[in-house]
Amino acid sequence: MKMKTIKVGIMSIEKYKQRTLDIVKGIYKPKKDEPKIWFESLKSMAQILSNENQNLLKIILDNKPQSLKELESLTGRAKSNLSRTLKTLERYGIVKLHKKNNALVPEVKATNFKVEFGLEAA
Repeated sequence: MKMKTIKVGIMSIEKYKQRTLDIVKGIYKPKKDEPKIWFESLKSMAQILSNENQNLLKIILDNKPQSLKELESLTGRAKSNLSRTLKTLERYGIVKLHKKNNALVPEVKATNFKVEFGLEAA
């Protein structure tokens, strides 16, 4: 299965809010190749794509766990911690969680990330 590359951008909250308002007002139309996911800073992106979370994604890819309980035993992480992390990763489109036989099954949707940011006003 070919993994999707997610393009992420970094933009201050103020610029992101202005960009959103400009889109709503029809002043700005996002280009097709622009990032779909935005982080406030490199630090916030690094928290989501931390080494710990990268290892979690690799474990999911390699073992294809069929439940959070199975993932819990593979990682040694508490189910509540895993659930919170996976829901955050799902919000960013990195993981998809789906129900199967009354269990929540994680599926990795992206393994490659392209980061776009600049110091000039967008």
